[in-house]
Amino acid sequence: MTVEQFRADLAGRPEALSTLADRVSRNDPYAALPSLLDEEPAGVLLLGVGGARYACEVAASRIRMAGIGAVAEYASAARSFPPSSDILVVAVAVGGGLREVCGALEAYTSHSPIIVLTDAPTSPVARYADVLVPVSPAAAHGGTGSHGYQNALALLLLLGQRLGAPALGASSDLTLSMRRAANAAQDLLERAPTWVPRFAAALESPTGPHFLAPAERFCSAQHAALALRQGPVLASHAVESGEWSHTGRYLAAVSDYRAVLFTGSQYDDRVSEHLRQLQGTFVAVGGTVEGAAAELRYLGDGDTEIRLLTEPLVGELLAAHWWAQRGV
Repeated sequence: MTVEQFRADLAGRPEALSTLADRVSRNDPYAALPSLLDEEPAGVLLLGVGGARYACEVAASRIRMAGIGAVAEYASAARSFPPSSDILVVAVAVGGGLREVCGALEAYTSHSPIIVLTDAPTSPVARYADVLVPVSPAAAHGGTGSHGYQNALALLLLLGQRLGAPALGASSDLTLSMRRAANAAQDLLERAPTWVPRFAAALESPTGPHFLAPAERFCSAQHAALALRQGPVLASHAVESGEWSHTGRYLAAVSDYRAVLFTGSQYDDRVSEHLRQLQGTFVAVGGTVEGAAAELRYLGDGDTEIRLLTEPLVGELLAAHWWAQRGV
């Protein structure tokens, strides 16, 4: 793919989220869930590769809030939950990883109920599904899985609600959150010519930028870092905000450390304090943190669900900017 295709992919983000909201409003993708599960599952196993696994990790933590043992596993792991009729398996195959996901599902076929979320509903992974959930007819057409990731995350949050997990946003109607996230994405895209160059200048470093986010939204940092590795092929890493002071700050002591801080952690101020002591630089997204070299706010950035569905676009737009500069 090219950077032009990637940019076109990102420009279509608001429409992709709005279209998904319309589709989910008309047809519940989990309507068959009551017939698939006789009772609450004893455990939920979520499988994915790359960005799909990042989304699975956040979904698993949300499902655990319903009192259900849920884990996000590498699809390439040799062992996980033993196959059982009371273990719900949720496989997410978007933007690649079909070999690993299909390999993992072999052990659970005919033993556990399986839900498959995929951007390739005619691919071999579909044959494992008791319930098949297309992520989007246009998912991942740009090659990076950006639409696929966001849509899969939204659908996983919806599955969590169906299993009893609480909504953490202002609305219990996730389709409303999707529409508001579409508006937020449009806001970021329209203002990109102003904030992207400013952020890029603050983050320029020979060691590449780092992305920090609270545990509840760690997938945002992970996906943003992945976008930089996939597109412009820049070194980039993701660290959980509270964990950063115990692990990531050691790199800040020996390098020209630049970071994007997705705000909302109770440890944001500690990150800021340590980075300033170490002569590091950070920009804040979605909130105000003392010491930030730049700040970016957007529509609805105080809402957890909107943040989850919007903020990875920040990393993706930065990736597009640096990709275009490199001319590859």
